[in-house]
Amino acid sequence: MDAHTLKVACICFILSFFQSCCNAASYNVVRFGARPDGRTDSSQAFERAWKAACASSGSHMVYIPRGVFMTKPVVFSGPCRSRILFQIDGTLVAPPNYQDMGNSGFWILFTKVARLTVHGGTIDARGAKFWACRRTGSRCPPGVRSISFLWSSNVVVSGLKSLYSELIHITVSNSNNILFEHLNVIAPSRSPNTDGLIIQSSTGVTIKNSLFRTGDDCIAVGPGSKNIWMDKIACGPGHGISIGSLGNSLNEAGVQNVTVTNAVFTKTQNGVRIKSWARDSKSYATNVEFRNLVMRAVDNPIIIDQTYCPGDRCPRQTSGVEVSNVRYSNIKGTSTTVEAVKFQCSVSNPCRGIQMRNIRLTTPNRATTSTCENVHGSASGNVVPRSCL
Repeated sequence: MDAHTLKVACICFILSFFQSCCNAASYNVVRFGARPDGRTDSSQAFERAWKAACASSGSHMVYIPRGVFMTKPVVFSGPCRSRILFQIDGTLVAPPNYQDMGNSGFWILFTKVARLTVHGGTIDARGAKFWACRRTGSRCPPGVRSISFLWSSNVVVSGLKSLYSELIHITVSNSNNILFEHLNVIAPSRSPNTDGLIIQSSTGVTIKNSLFRTGDDCIAVGPGSKNIWMDKIACGPGHGISIGSLGNSLNEAGVQNVTVTNAVFTKTQNGVRIKSWARDSKSYATNVEFRNLVMRAVDNPIIIDQTYCPGDRCPRQTSGVEVSNVRYSNIKGTSTTVEAVKFQCSVSNPCRGIQMRNIRLTTPNRATTSTCENVHGSASGNVVPRSCL
């Protein structure tokens, strides 16, 4: 058995839910006109291979072999007739000129697909020149998200490496039952708005065994999301793991049932954060658990900020977002600031049901502190800094 055959056999075994994958037809993008030279636009070839697999009955594999394939924005649309394995053995790169990405906001987009597995590979959005444009204040295009899943269900993304996104590496919206595992997401710490993974209006999203090193939130859970599970996450550099921002509009949906466990934060701006705008809203964040976390030189290890405003034009109201039933347990490590725990909650909607258990956050040569504004809760076990609840 040669190396390629062995690799395919292993993939078929690991992705056991992909029924009959070993007998599936393979749609190699090279046969549809893609060229692995890193220069030729292979967008149309990719889309032709996808359409052929999508329209066929039985399980199929869209195969991207070794080599470097340059693509402009591509859209992989469903619904498809059966399961598809999107196997990437090569590297996908964006055009060298960021203007060629257009104004769609997406680079690689999967929409209305079900029973999809994306396995392996590297995608490189070549974002450095776009970041430079944004820093100078020049007239720049809106930028693109590297890979997105919209209106999709029962999707597995495994072993993907995402490099140098223009804006956001991975987005999930209006989707359900999505699994991300063994991701490697990388952009420089000073790259603007390069969030690792953003979830919005989605249910049943799991992220595990993954590394995020980027310039904004490692993971952000947005409005309308529920049943979100994050396990064994390495975050840093970046802005930490956030719920929000919430409360951007009056009738915004809330967030519920979010768990972050077994995560390590290294030199991040924040550790675990809940953030909302100071304006009237019907949004909420409830049933949230942060447990078994390690902070390594984190600026704000534990923070609830209901006066969130990253720019100059801040609303002069109080947040209508209700934050309740948030549990922090078994969190240890170091803070770069004395104020290691900060609960800055809304006057009109105080945070309720905040629980802290077995917390130890220290800083060299100084005692750490905690701050509570408009918050109700309890503490148990050994809690350092001393609880203000």
